[in-house]
Amino acid sequence: MRAEIAIVGAGYVGLPLAVAFAQAGRRVHCIDLDAAVVEGLNAGRSHVEDVPAAGLAALVAAGTLSATTGYEPCADAAAIVLCLPTPLSTNREPDLSAVRSAGERIAGLLRPGQLVVLESTTYPGTTREVLAPLLEVGGLVAGRDFHLAMSPERIDPGRTDHTIRTTPKIVGGLTPACTEAAVALYRCCIDTLVPVSSTDAAELTKLLENIFRSVNIALVNELAMLCHRMGLDVWEVVDAAATKPYGFMPFRPGPGLGGHCLPIDPFYLAWRAREYDFTTEFIELAGKVNQAMPYHCAERVSHALNGARKPVAGSTVLVVGVAYKADVGDLRESPALKLMELLRGDGARVIYHDPHVAALSVGGADLQSQELTDELLAAADIVCVVTAHSRVDHARLPERTALVLDFRNVVPHAENVVRL
Repeated sequence: MRAEIAIVGAGYVGLPLAVAFAQAGRRVHCIDLDAAVVEGLNAGRSHVEDVPAAGLAALVAAGTLSATTGYEPCADAAAIVLCLPTPLSTNREPDLSAVRSAGERIAGLLRPGQLVVLESTTYPGTTREVLAPLLEVGGLVAGRDFHLAMSPERIDPGRTDHTIRTTPKIVGGLTPACTEAAVALYRCCIDTLVPVSSTDAAELTKLLENIFRSVNIALVNELAMLCHRMGLDVWEVVDAAATKPYGFMPFRPGPGLGGHCLPIDPFYLAWRAREYDFTTEFIELAGKVNQAMPYHCAERVSHALNGARKPVAGSTVLVVGVAYKADVGDLRESPALKLMELLRGDGARVIYHDPHVAALSVGGADLQSQELTDELLAAADIVCVVTAHSRVDHARLPERTALVLDFRNVVPHAENVVRL
């Protein structure tokens, strides 16, 4: 009989992982508290862009993947994998409520020999200090009676060149035996596994990956602001520096950070560091710079309109691309939302086009994506390219509208095109 795997959380991390296990021949149960999500999965409908409905439906029909709102499958599963959200609170402190709740529910179902793995991004010490005690409430001891490990997700929504199978996976157990058990679990669907010495090391590895990007993006964003003051083209400077074959890695400026990782993960470590009387100055400065970018971009819109002898108030601003990254429909932490809110606050009429986002709410206003017609472009006082989706013909924009502000360096050079 094939071992069963319970995936707790069937979102953008849990569902692709469940599909990968099922495609490798494992029997997978998805557990999600959203009844609509569960109903859709059992009908073969995917709510995650990276999971094609046809492939999901085939797995459901074959009986290798199913979903439920209850935790009962955890009692029979050889492995339980937690893929739950770990956002920041309004005070920018870690919110582990979903992980805590799952741990409490699983504790009463655990049996000797099972493996529990946390994939949610979090601060070093979470698996050992928070999850383990919750799971041990029923009397079983982590590392002795059941295996416990941490293997941080490395999902990049919309990406096709690096898949779950081809992306190396970090695995750290509470004990060496826990690490071995987790490596054995993932071996069926992941080509390269990278064991580390502890759950804490695995947690910190994930944070370092995203902090590295956050700090370097903040650096180039700050450079972009300076280049504007100096009358230099930041894109030219970055591209020129990138010709050096060693010692330099190019990062691109933009309107700010978005998504499920970069705007959030660094603050997990900054918060944890304070418990050790340590201030992570680079991390906090990078966060400050990146959070300021939508404000800088709003000022650039105002400056560009002033150059055309138009005030922000009363002008029609067409935002092209509102998702947090290209070719996905994910709005989490998208800098476009803050930019639109700021422009609306200054009296602008803000409309948008995004082939991946049909509707959104900004500052209490419900907006719908507009078709990018010649009439719409002609009516806009300024077009702002915030997210560069590949389905948008950016070369057409300066031909059909009076003024373009390109935050992504994707619009061809023209007299009416201004760049970040």
